Amino acid sequence: MKLSIIIPAYNESKRIGNTLEKYGEFFKKQVKNKEIQGFELIVVLNACKDNTLDIVTMWEKKFKEIKILNFEQGGKGFAITEGFKDALTGKNDLIGFVDADMATSPEAFYDLVKNIKNCDGIVASRWMRGAIVKKRTLLRAFVSGGFNFLVRSLFLFRYKDTQCGAKLFRRNVIEAVVPELKLTEWAFDINLLYLCKKNKFRMKERATIWEDKEDSKISNVPKTSFQMFFGVVRLRLIYSMFESLLKPIKFILVIGDKIINKK
Repeated sequence: MKLSIIIPAYNESKRIGNTLEKYGEFFKKQVKNKEIQGFELIVVLNACKDNTLDIVTMWEKKFKEIKILNFEQGGKGFAITEGFKDALTGKNDLIGFVDADMATSPEAFYDLVKNIKNCDGIVASRWMRGAIVKKRTLLRAFVSGGFNFLVRSLFLFRYKDTQCGAKLFRRNVIEAVVPELKLTEWAFDINLLYLCKKNKFRMKERATIWEDKEDSKISNVPKTSFQMFFGVVRLRLIYSMFESLLKPIKFILVIGDKIINKK
């Protein structure tokens, strides 16, 4: 079993080094113990303005399993999608992604690898019974809970947590969904999971250990909330059976989304 882990990175110079060190050392040990046959860490830089590239390049010299993709275009979803495409050029059985801040430890990610079993994909969850969440503020917990409720209502998902940045899929899932992915911003995870549902892939959710990190990219909670709202409503309209009748509303939402996302 060979594993590809995609790590999207936007201005992560303060945190990416520690993440690559811990993930590299942990998974090399799993290869040595023959728990997995091989792994790669695909770091996808998107519109970085700091020295993230220099730091990742330094760690690339220590771990031959690190591969760097560097894009001028931004967006976590865009970065993950490009990582998916690159992973499909190799001979990997499992393809997943994780946040660059190591909110999900390598041990927690490996728990997904061990428990995917006969399913097509597995999603880490911070809201399931048994999950351990460290240092999450009440405000972020409130926003996350409200967003999950909105998503579950609009898409009839059974997932308790669609946004946790640790997910793992079998290769055939990624081959099927990548051509259909439409959004690259805040609704990317929902788009991905919706396509898994549409294609009738067998998915499961797994309680995880997750730690809220300092210097989080989600610093402006009101703005982020609007971004998430516009993103999920846009996605719902994109996949609506009444799509042609809702074009005027979709246009308004696209304009609103661009205004909210303007830096």
